[in-house]
Amino acid sequence: MVNSPGDEKVGAAVTLGLLAAWALHDAEELATVPGWWRRELPALRERFPTVPEAVWRRAGPVDGREFAVAVGAMAALVAGASAAGRLTGGRSATYQAALNAFGLHGLVHLAQAALVRGCTPGSATSPLVVVPFTLWARHRLRRAGVLRATRPRDLAVGLGFAGAATAGAHAVARRLTGHGA
Repeated sequence: MVNSPGDEKVGAAVTLGLLAAWALHDAEELATVPGWWRRELPALRERFPTVPEAVWRRAGPVDGREFAVAVGAMAALVAGASAAGRLTGGRSATYQAALNAFGLHGLVHLAQAALVRGCTPGSATSPLVVVPFTLWARHRLRRAGVLRATRPRDLAVGLGFAGAATAGAHAVARRLTGHGA
């Protein structure tokens, strides 16, 4: 028997799977970001001279402890979105926005790697975990009849959400580690 749209239930693999996929991806970032920035920052500054100095100053001093705290702050957001998805059978607008933001975040990592013509933090798990999980989860939501239509505006909101959440997590981390004082 073939299931018709709406006959399929959205399980924990789809909703809580967002948190698991995010954790795998951010484990890569935790392992690579601080060292990569220290090694690559001088070459990036030289290669991209039009980037404002304030961006380089803000990006440069991120250390492992501060980055780990930022990842923890983001974990709370992703866990909340995943739980909202689980509690609503995938219908939660927050969960679906977070899922879209996660997939777009993976595409940003791939664009960054293409821009620098090399491996960047997050670029290994993006094509292996982030993008495939997002596509699979959206497919499961669609088959269950709960996927909200995604308009271009929704993609912009997803990118904005990802950017704001990242900036907020780093602001919290700077404050908690004393780097923002």
